[in-house]
Amino acid sequence: MSGQRGFFDVDERYAALSAAGDPLERLASVVDFEVFRPVLNAALARSDRSKGGRPPYDAVRMFKVLVLQALYGLSDEQAEFQLRDRLSFMRFVGLELHEAAPDATTIWLFREQLKRVEAIDKLFRRFDTVLAAKGYLAMGGQIIDATIVAAPKQKLTADEKAVIKAGGTPAGWSKAKRRQKDRDARWTLKRGRARPKPEDGAARTGVEIAVPVFGYKSHLNIDRRYRLIRAWSVTDAAAHDSRRLPDLLDRENTASPVWADTAYRTKRNLEVLQRRGLRERIQFRRPPRRRLSGPRARANAARAKVRSAIEHVFARQKHRMALFVRTIGLARARVKIGLANLAYNFTRLAWLDTRIAPA
Repeated sequence: MSGQRGFFDVDERYAALSAAGDPLERLASVVDFEVFRPVLNAALARSDRSKGGRPPYDAVRMFKVLVLQALYGLSDEQAEFQLRDRLSFMRFVGLELHEAAPDATTIWLFREQLKRVEAIDKLFRRFDTVLAAKGYLAMGGQIIDATIVAAPKQKLTADEKAVIKAGGTPAGWSKAKRRQKDRDARWTLKRGRARPKPEDGAARTGVEIAVPVFGYKSHLNIDRRYRLIRAWSVTDAAAHDSRRLPDLLDRENTASPVWADTAYRTKRNLEVLQRRGLRERIQFRRPPRRRLSGPRARANAARAKVRSAIEHVFARQKHRMALFVRTIGLARARVKIGLANLAYNFTRLAWLDTRIAPA
């Protein structure tokens, strides 16, 4: 009968997806998600169900749902819908057509469990061992930088902002309101230069601009050789980049140079690098109202060429993965950004696996 579904229709659709080059199928073939099962099971510590109740969703399957969220910038509600709607998503998580997809609340609760036991660090370290086993060791030196990850802006009075900035909670806030207001994110100014087109032969000048941004700051360390994320941390957006450098340094990197921009050139950081036997490749600051000397300008240009590799990581996360913190509080933001870092490393490994022979 015309219009009647055939027995092999789903298999034919999957075959067509594979022929079109499904990136999720490629990712699943490169990353063995089963290696995370021991970490997930230990973190979740689920009951033996001796008292009955509906069985929980498989831990690895739920972890794959979080990976999908990170890769495509999906909210919990959007993830629920896409799992019901997209065959490529179903195949990636191992969900059959007749099976119920996890709803938004289930996804939220699973991520909360990971946050509660700080499992994201264990998952990241577990994948580090996988990378090492495959030969993708941290090589060539390390590149460090930070970027602001936006969060929903809070509508607060000036007095409420002052109390929160001081580390307190405004009087009169109900328990429900405290749950809905992010007291950890901060405002900061994102500085840059606008370069207008010259008109009527006028000289091209750079105009400094400062854009207010609310949210958190993602601090990353990537290795120069493979450009994989090796260390990371999350702070509020107002935290200064330079203070995170000692915690971001990777002792496993096989080379000594450390590249960073001018924000990291502080006496404390230079002493830390020297004490650890690392070679600083931090860009020089321009003296007030003076130009950099010729040698330093040339050194900055060479260092910027290497350091720019980390900007590609930020660009991928912000634009292609649509990284945005929808959650409330620093602990949850850390899980969201940590999952984005893991997801980036998954896709980077999938790319490396076809192009570069590991060490």
